[in-house]
Order: sequence, then C-alpha cells, then structure tokens
Amino acid sequence: MMGLHPDFLRLPIAHRGLHRPGLPENSMAAFRAAIANGYGIECDIQRAMDSTPMVFHDYELKRLTHESNGTVAASTPQHLARLRLLGTDEQIPTLAQMLAEVAGRTPLLIEIKDPTMDSSAAVGKLPQRVAEELAGYQGPVAVMSFNPHVIAAFHKAAPDIAVGLTTCAYEAGEWPMLDDATRAHLAAIADFDAVGASFISHDRGDLDNPAVTALKARGVPVLTWTIRSAAQEAEARYVADNITFEDYLANTP
Repeated sequence: MMGLHPDFLRLPIAHRGLHRPGLPENSMAAFRAAIANGYGIECDIQRAMDSTPMVFHDYELKRLTHESNGTVAASTPQHLARLRLLGTDEQIPTLAQMLAEVAGRTPLLIEIKDPTMDSSAAVGKLPQRVAEELAGYQGPVAVMSFNPHVIAAFHKAAPDIAVGLTTCAYEAGEWPMLDDATRAHLAAIADFDAVGASFISHDRGDLDNPAVTALKARGVPVLTWTIRSAAQEAEARYVADNITFEDYLANTP
C-alpha cells in the first residue's frame, strides 16, 4: 500500500485551487495561485463523453459556464474546451493540461467524481483513464473518491499511487440516491482496507464519527473538508492531520 507523501500533511490544500472572484474554481488560474501562495491543490475529475478526464466539479454545466443545460458526460472534450468559467477567459482544463501546468511543484489531491452517481460498481473507463494520465507524473499526487469502486479500479490500474476515500456521514437528505444500507456502509468507511486506501478526507462536521476515530487510532492520515475560516481550522485540527480549505488564507509552515 502506497502512503501519502509527507507534504500532504504539511501544506494546507486549496479546495479546487485557490479560487476567488475572477479566479474560478478548478481553473488553471486558481491552480497557479495556489502554487504561488505555497499551498497544495485539490481538484475534481469528471468524464467527458469519450471518458477524457476533465477538471470540473459538477455533473451539470450550468453553474460554472454559460450553458443553461447539459452535462460534462454528454459533452465532447472539444465542446468543453470552448466553454468559459464564470464569465472569465478561463477554460475547463483536461487533467493532462493541469498536470503539465502543476508539474510536480506542489502536492496534488485528485478527487474522481463518481461516474455512476450512486456509488455503484459501473465506474466505466474513467479510473483507468486517470491512471493512464498519471503514468510517469513526477511529483506528490494522491487520488480519492466517494465511490469505493472507483478507488478499487484506480488502485488496480496504478498501484504505486496513494489512494484514499472521500467520506462523510452520508445523511439521507444529502444522499437521496442511496438506500439506507448503502449509506450506513459508506458512513462506516467499511471499504477502507479492501480498496487499498491509505488515507481519508472526511467532512469536517462529522469528525467525531467512530469510524474516523478508529482509523486515526491506527495511524491513518485524516484530511478534512471544507474548512472556511481560521476558527473552523483550529477546531478541525484536534482530529484532522491536514485541511482542505477555501474562502480564507490558511497559514503555511
């Protein structure tokens, strides 16, 4: 099992890059800003129509682009490249473009968004495609997902890259697509060992989860999301080894 590079526990991690007005989330500008300020980077990967890994958080395009409907998965990479983020000149990057830009200069925490949207095993080609893009990448990198099947598939394809699970309480109101048994299973972080995980990134509001406590007692690194103030950071660090943050500037070592 490949463990996290030490810098993932040393440098605060900018959520979707160091974004702010004029520097959209998951944009090259936000990634450059994170590097310039000495932070690690967290980013999200969705699949385009042909399973090209695209750096984008939402399944739908409307919040972040001028497209009033449509999804990333129903769009070609060529179409996505023509869109602009939040009225700026920033494009939706491919993972390959982002990797070329970051080039190992700071830790890169990649979340593969669940292609199935319901934590099922039908993850398709996306984990394999991400593994292919990361082959030969020089620099601290780790991959995580809410869907354990995604991580199992990625870990099989790229066993030398650290993997983890993105985790939370899986409350019914926030995860209506999941049945009670699935939500309980995921909240218990029951797949941690089976998928080869070496860390978790857990919701800051659920850090007292007994499953988190048990993993912490084993020496498993605990990251937490999303921290939005110095006060939230101070509270979270009683449990968490590092933070993913936005909306303020976290202290760097």
